[in-house]
Amino acid sequence: MALWHRELSSPGIVEGRHLETVQQETESRMEAALCNNSEEPPTSAVLLDCRAFNQVIFTDIDKYYVPGADITCHYNISRHITPRRKDWVGIFRVGWKTAREYFTFVWAPLPRNPDSSDDELQEVLFKAYYLPKDDEYYQFCYVDQDGLVRGASVPFQFRAETEDDMLVVTTQGEVEEIEQQNTTLLQENQKLKENLKSLQNQTEDLQEKLKAAEEKAKELEDKVHLLQTGTMELQRAQDLQALQMASAQTELAAVTENSIKLQKEKEDLQRNLDTLRSSKENLEVEVNILKQKFAALDTQNSSTDEELFQTKEENKKVLAEKEQLEKKLRNTLNCVDQLQSQVQSQQNKVEDLQGAVQDKARHLEQLKEENYQLNATLLRQQNLEKKLEEEVLSHQTLQKEMNELEKENKRLRRENEELMVHLPEILDHPPGVLTQSPENSVLVYGNPYTVNPAIPETELVSVRKCPMCDEVFPNDIGEQQYSDHVRSHLLECPYCDESFDNSNKQVYDDHVYCHGLD
Repeated sequence: MALWHRELSSPGIVEGRHLETVQQETESRMEAALCNNSEEPPTSAVLLDCRAFNQVIFTDIDKYYVPGADITCHYNISRHITPRRKDWVGIFRVGWKTAREYFTFVWAPLPRNPDSSDDELQEVLFKAYYLPKDDEYYQFCYVDQDGLVRGASVPFQFRAETEDDMLVVTTQGEVEEIEQQNTTLLQENQKLKENLKSLQNQTEDLQEKLKAAEEKAKELEDKVHLLQTGTMELQRAQDLQALQMASAQTELAAVTENSIKLQKEKEDLQRNLDTLRSSKENLEVEVNILKQKFAALDTQNSSTDEELFQTKEENKKVLAEKEQLEKKLRNTLNCVDQLQSQVQSQQNKVEDLQGAVQDKARHLEQLKEENYQLNATLLRQQNLEKKLEEEVLSHQTLQKEMNELEKENKRLRRENEELMVHLPEILDHPPGVLTQSPENSVLVYGNPYTVNPAIPETELVSVRKCPMCDEVFPNDIGEQQYSDHVRSHLLECPYCDESFDNSNKQVYDDHVYCHGLD
């Protein structure tokens, strides 16, 4: 029997996932039984023979089904099986061993034209309420009234299709080369499907011939037995019977030799299937390597986010210091106003007391001292005002430079977007490379969604050139090293979507500082 295996990340997850899946299967079986007039489908605990799986062919099976929606299953019943009223179609989680391990089922309808010699397309509807809720792999199976599986579909999952949030930097020439290789892989995949279908037909014909040969051998054995247990009345025809027996044994030997030849041809077909499965496993190893590289890129993005957060904190501290300086400046201005008022008041008093200079001599000395202090304060105030004017002028100059840098930044951003415009095309080409399949899986007839990994890995590598500094890298450079080099040229603003060349670090710092002023 064909099995499909999927590994999880840790034993704890496997155990929790298994318990949850068993509970869901139990609930769905109870609900399916109530929905089908409380009748359990006929099953068998005997390990099944996969040679009978090609008697019902499932068609139009998708790789993914959206959870929460009904599913229509299409299949063809071959002429080698007679549909009966208790036949049913079930959903089995990949890895099942007997017909009793179904998740849910529906009764299979009888064909409209049972006497027709052509294969008739049948369909059944599975309601969304009774379908699995996890993302494990499942397959449709057709089970007859005797509990024997007569057909199995390719595996599928219940999950919504999402795009991978990955950034891949590549050149236009490499994109065209990947597109050409994808076209070649699709053509080879189609040829493999055709060869597989031809091998299946040949296997079916060989099985029919083998069955006919076994029946004929059994008939010959019956004839030999009758000849050996004949009565004494046939003694007179003993010579004739001996000749008939020899002829029957010769024919039996020929049939036996033909059976051995058919068995050898069957073994050759099995070896071809094993070769296809080994090729599929090699492709899965390459897919896992690519995923590890993408995970490393995600880790680098996390470290960049931490640096941006520290920059934001430093900007907040600078803004706080600026507010304190402005507050001190306002207090100083208030103090100057008060001192000016006091100076005017003292001058008025001096004019009023000019007639009593001698009596107020000591008081006048005190006033002179105060006047000296006020003059010193006024001088300091004038210096502060001068510095303020210089800061205003510097701010205006900085604002002009910032406007010019903003224009330069927009120009660089447009150039950057033109260099990165081909990235979305890469995400549209993952059907043969990014498709994930469970490792160590074995299907009855192979997985038709995989591609031929026979192409050497060296053919997928092209000369890499940095779009920022035109540096050329060797063919054997790692994907992570190349991506790190390209990212090292870019600086992204933590407040907006602007990006800057790494050589313009001062422009980047001024831009971030202006955000802090706003």
